[in-house]
Amino acid sequence: MREPDASASPAPAWLRDERTEIAAERILDAAAELFVVRGVATTGMAEVAKAAGCSRATLYRYFENRRALHLAFVHREARRLGEQLSMQVADIADPRRRVVEATLGAVREVRQTPTLAAWFGLGDAGIASELAGTSEVIDVLGTAFLADSGLGDHEELSRRSRWLVRVIVSLLTVPGADEADERAMIEQFVVPVLLGPTRGD
Repeated sequence: MREPDASASPAPAWLRDERTEIAAERILDAAAELFVVRGVATTGMAEVAKAAGCSRATLYRYFENRRALHLAFVHREARRLGEQLSMQVADIADPRRRVVEATLGAVREVRQTPTLAAWFGLGDAGIASELAGTSEVIDVLGTAFLADSGLGDHEELSRRSRWLVRVIVSLLTVPGADEADERAMIEQFVVPVLLGPTRGD
């Protein structure tokens, strides 16, 4: 599919900009709004291109298919969430408490942010579950949640991070009764598996 003649219909300035990162961010922002309104699974590439103000050919230059677009969005949001959680728990010295607060913080943030909550609606949770297991999400959240936890080598940290991401996805798709219930489950079941039993257990 050929792009329209620029002289006939001037493209927005960001599409003429050679800085691909800026253009990709604009596309992801447009996609995010559609995910909230239409759902992730039912948002097509043509709709994203229209919302972003570019041709489909331009969209496909940045994201070769819908999965690539989804991956880029999830990785971007995971980085943002990881940075935010790292700052929130930076002053918590106890690794066990840090895991509890970071896990609850992640669940709370996703629920309160429409562009993230959209991934866990009916028909969309499967996509979120699949993409949550990608290495970049694991690495980002593993660092934010399990930093300085003394878990040993990178492989072991990665394994436990993968399991923790699955726990978070589970809480988002099948919530507890309330935050107190979720906190109790994390303290009783998640923390001992991730970090081992406390002394005296």
